[in-house]
Amino acid sequence: MVEIAVFSETLIDSHFLVDVRTPLEFEEDHIPGAVNVPLLENDERVEIGILHKQQGPHKARLRGLEMTAARFPAMVKTIGEMAGNRPIMVYCWRGGLRSKTVTSILDLSGFHTIQLQGGYKAYRTHVSSFFEQFRPSGPMVVLHGLTGSGKTTFLHTINTNRYTVIDLEGLARHRGSAFGALGLSQNLSQKHFDSSLWNELRKSPPGRPVILEGESRRIGRISLPGNFYEVMGESIKIWCETSMNTRISRLITEYGKEEYREEMAVALLRIRKKLGGEKYDEIAGYLEKWDLTLFMQGLLENYYDKVYYKTREWKEDRKLSLENYEEAQRELDNFLRNRLT
Repeated sequence: MVEIAVFSETLIDSHFLVDVRTPLEFEEDHIPGAVNVPLLENDERVEIGILHKQQGPHKARLRGLEMTAARFPAMVKTIGEMAGNRPIMVYCWRGGLRSKTVTSILDLSGFHTIQLQGGYKAYRTHVSSFFEQFRPSGPMVVLHGLTGSGKTTFLHTINTNRYTVIDLEGLARHRGSAFGALGLSQNLSQKHFDSSLWNELRKSPPGRPVILEGESRRIGRISLPGNFYEVMGESIKIWCETSMNTRISRLITEYGKEEYREEMAVALLRIRKKLGGEKYDEIAGYLEKWDLTLFMQGLLENYYDKVYYKTREWKEDRKLSLENYEEAQRELDNFLRNRLT
């Protein structure tokens, strides 16, 4: 008799998770920490699906057995070696035949194995519900500021022993602006982003401040899930400031790479209408001459500073200079210590 378990977050930490869905299903999203040991390959699942529809479940199961039976010993060996002494939890799309089959074989082979009731679908329901009425486990602190001020770099200098630091742009694989895709490939699904964010939040100890960077509702083509954006709006707000020269210098350091040159031209073309033809030609000329100082200055003055934070309906709780990251961290520490005690 296969042992079945209802999804809970503790299972992620206590069990070795095995996702027996196809590689394509796994790539779209999976439970954090799971490894993919597919019972069926992508094309085989398609074949079984067609057979099930045309000739019924019995024929489909027999064909599935023909495809997979010879793989069972290797699957058991692979899973056993990776699991070590940890108990095993197996799941498929919705807790059906694929996970039941592998769970049974592992159990018969002497491994303590359970099947996830409802499979990935049950996990996904849990994540979706988590974000529908999201409330952080500790105070949320959001860093705002104009493009080039160094918010993301500063974020990664913050003491993670004292704070939970979440890089939303890193999780989304996009910097969240017109030039945000340079050097990056946002080849992840919305579900995968949700899972990554959920996993970061669930690991944050209760009461610990969560610090992240202010974002729009969308980061590239990825959306902030549930009411997460609204909760950010209710957070402690830090306005990060730096001089124009510092902003230009930091943008050149981040984006001023020869291999980005063609992508930069494409990104600039996308905002031509907002710049206006004459200003676009001027800034494109700086790019053509690879005069990055004037190029970045032109973008900041004529696009970024006019589009982002043009109007703010809120007042910051604290202004913070990011000219020096170490000094900024000390100042932020002092402010939060006084604010939260």
